[in-house]
Amino acid sequence: MPAAYADGGIAVARTDANSLAAHAQLLQKAHSGHIDLYFLGDSITRRWGTADPQYHEFYENWLHNFQGWNAADFGWGGDTTGNILWRLEQGELDGVHPRVIVLLAGTNDLGAAFSRHEPARAAEDEVVAGVRALLSSCRSRAPRATLILVSITPRIDDPAFSPEIRAINRRIAHLADGRRIRYLDIATRMRDERGALRPGIVGADGLHLAVGGYQVWADALTPLLRSLLGPRAATDEAPPPSRDPGLGH
Repeated sequence: MPAAYADGGIAVARTDANSLAAHAQLLQKAHSGHIDLYFLGDSITRRWGTADPQYHEFYENWLHNFQGWNAADFGWGGDTTGNILWRLEQGELDGVHPRVIVLLAGTNDLGAAFSRHEPARAAEDEVVAGVRALLSSCRSRAPRATLILVSITPRIDDPAFSPEIRAINRRIAHLADGRRIRYLDIATRMRDERGALRPGIVGADGLHLAVGGYQVWADALTPLLRSLLGPRAATDEAPPPSRDPGLGH
């Protein structure tokens, strides 16, 4: 039975073999090395800091921006906020004690709601409740960490997503208190003064980020990370990047 939260979020397990293998891998990663900077989310987060060979360009960008801050990526492809909640419940953050947690989640909930033909307001409510529950779960498991809540990134695979993403981002911005929970609006930075998406932000599928999109995210994050973590160290103690178990070795 899915675990329900008082704020409306519901933890939902991914029971396919590959997701369970990835979860086991992330559990091991959580207790390897030293993690000060913890990234949490779905495939948009995951592709940045993975060892999958098809995303090597993204990982090079990750190292360029975060090496020396002991950063580790805990995203998993296809996850909704409920799936991420489940992974947290199963220990992926327990005992890690990061100083900063960066959270980006919700676009898969929105896609699932659209596929069920839910009314826009219901879809928005579902995403906001899930993000709120994730923040609560992170706070309870890492009470000393500063949370950086990232706006849902633009997607152009279906024009119907754009107004809903803007509405959700306006609402989740109010979940931040400006101190322990910071809101980082990267969606606006990805558009020009006319509101058009800048070139090189998303990939061919219109959903996942290209290197240019990740660099916009990194440029927005860097001043915050410097203030919270100090300058990057000459050495890095983070665990090695994980890899999709379905790819083999």
